[in-house]
Amino acid sequence: MAQAPVPDGVIRRKLEAAGVRPTRQRVDLSRTIFGAGDRHFTAEMIYQETRSIRFAPTLGTIYNTLNEFARCGLLREIAIYDAKLWYDTKTGPHFHFYSEDTEELSDILDEWLPRIDIPAPEGTRITAIDIIVRLKKA
Repeated sequence: MAQAPVPDGVIRRKLEAAGVRPTRQRVDLSRTIFGAGDRHFTAEMIYQETRSIRFAPTLGTIYNTLNEFARCGLLREIAIYDAKLWYDTKTGPHFHFYSEDTEELSDILDEWLPRIDIPAPEGTRITAIDIIVRLKKA
């Protein structure tokens, strides 16, 4: 079952709360990015998905918007070793599987994770622990 579209007013308030000016293109991109619930994507994936928008954004505009959203905490950036930068709408702490065969990123269920207790060096604090489990078909 498809999700109901996110109303523009909700999108505008989300952007404003993060300190992002809700321009038409940002609202259009936000509808695509946040309208399907939690998801993982690349700029190129969003570019393909937005081709049908009346005033479709350029790839450069998409990159700039994704960078701004990540800087403001609306998205989480995930760097994969093959130089592809992924984005995640679920910004809280969690870990990922990356399938090298299908180039798909997915969340690892919390109940599968061990407790990680790493002390920060003196004078620092840990802001995040990123774990990506790379998978390949056997």
